[in-house]
Amino acid sequence: MHLRRYLVAGLLVWIPLGLTILLISFAVRQMDKTLGIIPARYQPELLLGQLLHQLGFVAAPDPINIPGLGVILVFMILLITGVLAANFMGRAFLGGWERLMERIPVVRSIYSAAKNFAEIVFSDSGHAFKNVLLVEYPRKGIYSLAFQTSTQLGEVQGRTGEEVVGCFVPTTPNPTSGFIIIVPRKDVTVLDMEVDEALKLIISLGVVVPPWRNDPSKVPAPSIDAGD
Repeated sequence: MHLRRYLVAGLLVWIPLGLTILLISFAVRQMDKTLGIIPARYQPELLLGQLLHQLGFVAAPDPINIPGLGVILVFMILLITGVLAANFMGRAFLGGWERLMERIPVVRSIYSAAKNFAEIVFSDSGHAFKNVLLVEYPRKGIYSLAFQTSTQLGEVQGRTGEEVVGCFVPTTPNPTSGFIIIVPRKDVTVLDMEVDEALKLIISLGVVVPPWRNDPSKVPAPSIDAGD
């Protein structure tokens, strides 16, 4: 029994560490491939090798392999793209690009869905994915985790005659797919857990349960803010 317990304890240490290293290494290797867009004569690894040769640190001006240069390149591309997209000319160019993408069958559906999802997840404004909710789904008496997506639902709210909340109920272990449900505000429970904690709970099939840090008798639960 002790041997099994020690083996399991060892696995619990090494499996997460190993998977983390593998995923980070994979991401770095994929980003390093972006260096291929730079002309051969301007490759940073070659330029570094030539510089070290001129300084007398190496015998031949061969390329110096430095893992992670692609990460820096990707970061710079994202930063420059963001700066350009934030000014008038960049917004005009992006507007034309999006109109072009929307004219291409099949591509427009994928591009539009990806763009909307990115705006929801990465935008600092609005109320999307701000709260983790507990809703009775798929039937009363059974609870599911959900993410708040919107509180201003226009026609849906008008036709139901009550305040409703847009909720995204993710599937497990893949939280990028799921269901959109509309729930009356009074039937929604806002949880204390953060979005990343809820994602860990979903991805782990309910095994990784975040601790409940707040004392419900002292700390009021968060509330759903009204939309802008």
